[in-house]
Amino acid sequence: MKLFRLNMKRVLIPVLFSFLLLPSACKQQAPADAGQQSPEINNQLTAEEKAGGVMTPEIMWKFGRLGSFALSPDGSTVLFTVTDIDLQSETRNTNIFKMPAQGGEKVQLTNSGGSSPQWITDGKSIAYTSKGVLFTMNADGSGQKEVTGLGEFESFSISPKGNNIYFTRRVKLDQTANEKHNLPKAKVRIINDLMYRHWNYWSDYSYSHIFVAGFNGSAVSEAKDIMDKQRYESPLAPYFDEAEISWSPDGNSIAFTTKRLSGKEDAVSTNSDIWLYSLETGREINITAGNMGYDRLPVFSPDGSKIAYQSMERDGYESDLDRLFVYDIKDGTRTWISKGWLFDASNIAWADNQAVYFASSHMGTSQIFKTDLSGKEVSQVTRGVHNLGPFNLKSGVLVSQLASMSSAPELTAIDLNTGTVKQTTSINKPIYESIKMGKVEEKHITTRDKQDLQMWVIYPPDFDSAKKYPALLFCEGGPQSALDQFWSYRWNMQMMAAKGYIVFAPNRRGVSGFGQAWKEQISGDYGGKNIQDYLDATDAMAKESYVDANRLGAVGASYGGYSVFYLAGVHNGRFKALVSHCGVFNFESEYGSTEELWFNNKDYGGPYWKNLPSYKFSPHLMVDKWTTPILIITGANDFRIPYTQSLEAFNAARLKGVPSRLLFFEDESHWVQKPQNSVIWQREYFEWLDTYLK
Repeated sequence: MKLFRLNMKRVLIPVLFSFLLLPSACKQQAPADAGQQSPEINNQLTAEEKAGGVMTPEIMWKFGRLGSFALSPDGSTVLFTVTDIDLQSETRNTNIFKMPAQGGEKVQLTNSGGSSPQWITDGKSIAYTSKGVLFTMNADGSGQKEVTGLGEFESFSISPKGNNIYFTRRVKLDQTANEKHNLPKAKVRIINDLMYRHWNYWSDYSYSHIFVAGFNGSAVSEAKDIMDKQRYESPLAPYFDEAEISWSPDGNSIAFTTKRLSGKEDAVSTNSDIWLYSLETGREINITAGNMGYDRLPVFSPDGSKIAYQSMERDGYESDLDRLFVYDIKDGTRTWISKGWLFDASNIAWADNQAVYFASSHMGTSQIFKTDLSGKEVSQVTRGVHNLGPFNLKSGVLVSQLASMSSAPELTAIDLNTGTVKQTTSINKPIYESIKMGKVEEKHITTRDKQDLQMWVIYPPDFDSAKKYPALLFCEGGPQSALDQFWSYRWNMQMMAAKGYIVFAPNRRGVSGFGQAWKEQISGDYGGKNIQDYLDATDAMAKESYVDANRLGAVGASYGGYSVFYLAGVHNGRFKALVSHCGVFNFESEYGSTEELWFNNKDYGGPYWKNLPSYKFSPHLMVDKWTTPILIITGANDFRIPYTQSLEAFNAARLKGVPSRLLFFEDESHWVQKPQNSVIWQREYFEWLDTYLK
């Protein structure tokens, strides 16, 4: 269930790549008119939308969406991508822009598509992809040309010296039933082990492999699969984060993450490792051997002598403390640099050979921190009500993504001496100038067991404290994800506030960012303290003069969807409407049909046939107490929490005579990502809430 809310670097599933990436034999025309001043992104509002003055589902799809970004080697210039989405045609246009790292005029470098930009030749030129083909261009956008000899690929990176390239490509190694029986029209799978489907895709009998090849600036040659015949993947499924592979500064080595387990062993373990591969000798070394949890996301020090990476200690616990480790290549030692730091470390970057910066979810926000290799002190660099990260650090210049509950992601420049955060892009300025945002406020209450509970409260635009408003409890997913200053294109706090609701989002037991003990408490106690945190937060908000205690709702997805199902049986009349998206309803059937079994083994304690006490928290055991109207949402391609969980819950509600509705998306998974599906999601969501709370 973890990672309901994600920074989705790669939202496309592997089985789809063959349809999206074209081989080099299909020549693509280089984008035209590059290097000219940017035309406006299509985020202008209509007169009617401006008159409305608040966020709507349709406006949400006019936002230009910041994608990847890359600092030049000297730190002076930043490349970034923006995706423009048309709601009616559902077409997505992504193009590359550049601007001074400290802010200034932006220039659009591609007009016909461009993504994944990377500086090459010491910042004199740029490599990028367009329509599945690799291109290069000059730093001003001129001289665009296709790189030949590459063929189909997924991600790429050119070595620091510019003479080599690595790329990932899916390699088919397993035989289909059609091939085995020579019956091409048959539609059948022969399954002999677990992990035959994952999150939102069925196995396509292929694996993501890393290839290294020569590169002369215009052509790729002599590609070699460094994972030849291995039935393992790099980057790791299901997100295929290209940051899990990195070049050494001299370009002679690659560090990469892989999980050399398959079938049942893969389904119950999180034991991934980082391997160091030499291009010269073909020799590989497992630099994290013996550590049984996740090891991933390696980053070489500037002099190439060390590798920093993220490491979890315990096998099967995907929410273990994410520690900052450093591996010394010469002597083969590993050092836990962040020992004593009780928060997760992510997005690691070297300042020099002795100091490291990283991002961390911290007390309801995401900030940037710094430590040296002694690890004696972790210092906080930035502060504020925002989320920072991911970020790039080059030549003493740090550029980061910035987001909040009131602002979609933008770029910022951060002063490393003062921690000052300066926003440098205004991608969606035309939208912000035309609509009002509600106030976001931090609130603390004391729980029944005398704990300090922090939560975010989002008020409607033009909030009037003399009036009474309906209110929504937002239940976070995960369960161990961070409820910080996130921006979502579905669970958008400002959208809910714009509809006249006060939204309160408690950082209940189990979330990240409040220390490891707070995060770990929830395992095995799903219906315990975190649910009481929700009830305590609801009771506190119900006492506010501006909240109508007779018009309260509870909403959430993934673990938040589970929370709504569970609250339906224990809320004792507090809520008048409920919305559960992709939630767990029946622990036993969910355990028997999900795929990442390490999660259930940790958070439930193991399989249902062991008669474990945690199974008493399964919502299906309390359906006899369900009376509150409930909207249930799911997608047919959700294999993490199989859609049948939602069908079971809906069937139970209907048989019980509880007012209920099922919203079933035939082509969505754990998330609703297609534009028109998303608008229907929003419309049905608010129609349901308005019916029972207004």
